[in-house]
Amino acid sequence: MQLPIELPVTPMLAKAVAGVPAADSVAGGLSYEPKWDGFRCIVLRDGDDVELASRGAKPLTRYFPEVVEAVRTHLPSRCAIDTEIVVRAGESGAQRLDWEALSQRIHPAQSRVSKLSQETPAELICFDLLALGDEALLDVPFEGRRARLEEAMADLAQDAPIHLTRTTRDADVAADWFERFEGAGLDGVVAKPLTGVYAPGKRTMLKIKHRRTGEAVVVGYRIHKSGQGVGSLLLGLHTEDDHLVNVGGIAAFSNARRLELIDELAPLVKRDDDGQVEAAQTDRSRFSSSKDVSFVPLRPERVVEVAFDQLEGHRFRHAVTFLRWRPDREPSSCRLSQIERAPAYDLGDVLIH
Repeated sequence: MQLPIELPVTPMLAKAVAGVPAADSVAGGLSYEPKWDGFRCIVLRDGDDVELASRGAKPLTRYFPEVVEAVRTHLPSRCAIDTEIVVRAGESGAQRLDWEALSQRIHPAQSRVSKLSQETPAELICFDLLALGDEALLDVPFEGRRARLEEAMADLAQDAPIHLTRTTRDADVAADWFERFEGAGLDGVVAKPLTGVYAPGKRTMLKIKHRRTGEAVVVGYRIHKSGQGVGSLLLGLHTEDDHLVNVGGIAAFSNARRLELIDELAPLVKRDDDGQVEAAQTDRSRFSSSKDVSFVPLRPERVVEVAFDQLEGHRFRHAVTFLRWRPDREPSSCRLSQIERAPAYDLGDVLIH
């Protein structure tokens, strides 16, 4: 692949801030846009040669054949575009991003990849232009890159599975987006300096994400990949019919805390009539058939308060943050119905077309 920028290219990143910053808080001003919650992807195209480069080491190309075909059909013949791969779900007029369906697209079996590409097709949200034709645009201020991106996508078909993200320079509009668009499954708002160049791997953008708190029951733990200590705590919430369902986990612990948790949780480990630890339950990962994600089951007696962004269906969308133990709370009080959810909002009203 021959493009006028050095490859591979690492996406430019964002640092978290507490609220939507004022437009004049940085020299040259800010541009705001919705924060899409999907797979970050830099699309690289040189004729029929297309690569979907992920933020990590694993390319996304093989998992999204329909996106590759859409790139060949709708995007410029030679380009590098910063995008997000998303999947939408729901009836027209009540659609939202579907993180669970998107995450299932990463599967080792090619037959499964092909099947899901038709059942839950993905789409691209474009928000920055790194190269076009023989021209490298990394050193062009964002204001100019955005203008060039709009020109490059001006003739995009209305029914194309590729979209140009909307932007505004009005902080009040951005704050409104932050509240309303969450109901469509979006993750917050991003602010970009209008005069800023594209800085791969640097946190030069600002992100404002949703954060909520809630209580959940600890139902098990996984051993850390090092073999020492607790790698993650597994969490549960009760449904309306009192069924305890797994809703996600907490993984960010220091090495010292991982070891402490082994002793701290030992009295809760489920044991048989002979006092032996019950066999660890196992759930094979859809991302790798060889990855063992077994866990040690615990009696559901301990309540933890966590910070989270969104609850989608019966699952926290991302790993949650440990805040504190709640010995004052009964496990039976930890219910799905009590977790705050964003009001529904149609994804179609977020997309420009």
